Amino acid sequence: MKTHFICDLQDGQGVATLFLVREKEVRTSSRSGKSWLELDLVDRTGRISAKMWDNFAVIAVTFERDDVVHVRGRVKLYNGQKELMLEQIIPAVERDYDLADFLAHTKYDVEKLYVDLRAAIAAMKNPWLKRLLTSVVEDPEISPKLKRAPAAMTMHHAFIGGLLEHVVSLIGLARGVADHYKELDADLLLAGIVLHDIGKIDELCYGRGIDYTTQGRLLGHITIGAALVREKIRAIPNFPAELALLVEHLILSHHGSYEFGSPSLPQTREAVALHFLDDLDSKMGAIRATLDSSEGNADWTARNPSLRRSLLRTEKFYTGDDPKACSDANVEYDAARSGEASQGSPEQPSAKPAQGAVARNAAALGDQGGTSPQTTFTGFHPPSAPDKKNNESS
Repeated sequence: MKTHFICDLQDGQGVATLFLVREKEVRTSSRSGKSWLELDLVDRTGRISAKMWDNFAVIAVTFERDDVVHVRGRVKLYNGQKELMLEQIIPAVERDYDLADFLAHTKYDVEKLYVDLRAAIAAMKNPWLKRLLTSVVEDPEISPKLKRAPAAMTMHHAFIGGLLEHVVSLIGLARGVADHYKELDADLLLAGIVLHDIGKIDELCYGRGIDYTTQGRLLGHITIGAALVREKIRAIPNFPAELALLVEHLILSHHGSYEFGSPSLPQTREAVALHFLDDLDSKMGAIRATLDSSEGNADWTARNPSLRRSLLRTEKFYTGDDPKACSDANVEYDAARSGEASQGSPEQPSAKPAQGAVARNAAALGDQGGTSPQTTFTGFHPPSAPDKKNNESS
């Protein structure tokens, strides 16, 4: 049974627990000629580099990448990052561990996310698009993959269930955007949201970690997804050819530019909206994961390669490290829930009755703003840091 998680490890701590081997390599110093075994070890809370300097040659051949191993060693800081100095490595047998301890997983109930997805499709007015999406998400060959697939290798929602979380999050965002921009076809936009990344289910493998399949490496998820959707459309008698063209365009153009892998630029209102919504949700997912990571220091995160920047940890700027410093009588500050409040929860939060100046302003505006646009338009709010005790896998 796993006893220590990467997110909790501290400098100088002795560790004897289980990890999954993500990378394995014997390296040799060009200056000294000395060799060592270098590993990337993971669990559902993160990744840590590990080194074994002595007596590793015999041990190294007893396990491979994606195996689970017992390790004994000690945590140390090197260039500001935690790593493990290993003294012992023993391959684990399957009865000794639960694979869920090593694969990051969405915080949400996957079955509830799937119910939300089906409910959104059931509410569609366009019968052709409704039939198309139903044929995809309820296909017994597709639905198990859809519930488990990550949305990416590393960029965003890179965990088990990440694709479904990403799609349901986009559904919430799209409701607000389509309500604001009445000229958008809400059903067509929803089709793009559900189908734009459907190729990820076969682009990636996600049994004991996340990696590309051979098909994924050769074709990529845009090509895979477009082919899947064409096949589903062909199976629907008399599906309008013009509508099929618009749907396929959403898939092909959703990355927004040739530079980022789209073979077509977004050239319809819905395609432009889909691209920017997808980009927003992806970036917010990447930001959330970066801020949740312990890498970096008390003020700044480590650099996120996809965002090409470090991020400021802003909590103390809100309160000056003192929750009581928030003196606005209209704001109830709960330090224990501040992250949760800013990140939200899967359910739409209930609005507290407005008081004081807030109530007067609302009355003056005809009570337009009991809740913010975010809480009005979206029923889905991403969670705060993953709970290592209750997760299966990110």
